[in-house]
Amino acid sequence: MKNRDRLNAVLNFEKPDDRLPMIEWAAWWDKTINNWREQGLPSELGWDTIGPYLGLDAEKQYWLPHKKPSCPQPEREGGPIAEDEDEYEALLPHLFPDNDWVFQELEMLKPKHESDDLPIWFSLDGGFWFPRTILGIENHLYSFYDQPELYHRILDDLAEFQLSQMERMYKILTPDFMTFGEDMSYNNGPMISEASFDEFLLPYYRKVVPFIKEHGTKVIIDSDGDITRMIPWLKRAGIEGVLPLERQAGVDIVKLREDYPDFLFIGAFDKMTMRIGEKEMRDEFERLLPVMKSGGFVPSVDHQTPPDVPLERYKVYLEMFREYAEKAVS
Repeated sequence: MKNRDRLNAVLNFEKPDDRLPMIEWAAWWDKTINNWREQGLPSELGWDTIGPYLGLDAEKQYWLPHKKPSCPQPEREGGPIAEDEDEYEALLPHLFPDNDWVFQELEMLKPKHESDDLPIWFSLDGGFWFPRTILGIENHLYSFYDQPELYHRILDDLAEFQLSQMERMYKILTPDFMTFGEDMSYNNGPMISEASFDEFLLPYYRKVVPFIKEHGTKVIIDSDGDITRMIPWLKRAGIEGVLPLERQAGVDIVKLREDYPDFLFIGAFDKMTMRIGEKEMRDEFERLLPVMKSGGFVPSVDHQTPPDVPLERYKVYLEMFREYAEKAVS
């Protein structure tokens, strides 16, 4: 099977003819790549060519920019660039770019995508993520209580922008899946209550998600941490899956598959095993194998491969990955 056929089979809970897809949705840290280049990875390889060179399936992600290059930067990491409605109003000329270059590239990639050689997926700033980048981490969490009108306004503007961007995109091609970047959980669970989710995020998702699903793209939430408690909330919003399912945060993919047999999962391979050794990696694949066989699961490292994983160890990981990707459909 070709790359895109294989991926779409799994996303539709069908069994590929040969093996599961082999992708890294988040690829690698820049420090990881720098270390690997010192260990023999050819320096001329770019981000789009490293994976196929090592034996992964080709795929292409577009994260649509939501800010123009002129947008001011926060004075500190996680700080605000607007703190009230007046400042947000002044910021608007620096938000929501045309992104013409993205659509030009999609036009160029359309033949490769439609020949089933190149899966394409895209990412949007979600209704938790985007306001945080405007208001700053601390103010964002207070804003649900202190500035609800402003929060709703930001999400109304966000939805309008995203729908207009996707209208342009779907005139060119239909991506296979997409992610809302959210990062709204940590190792103890959600950073937002269910009541706040229903009041603020649910109306936003219900504006944007149906449009995406109508066009045949699978809708997935990207959130670090333990998102287990949020899955019923997400399902009410029409979300069809989650990633990356971080084992270190306590996510149990086996239990999730039992509880949600029709939900899509991407990730879940414990990256911490990669720094230890081959036995630990094999044990991890054995843990995942029943879920791999169940359909609707694209295994991948549960976040970027850490810098302390040697290139040769990663190659062993890929050999095991292929072995178990084949076992899952046998």
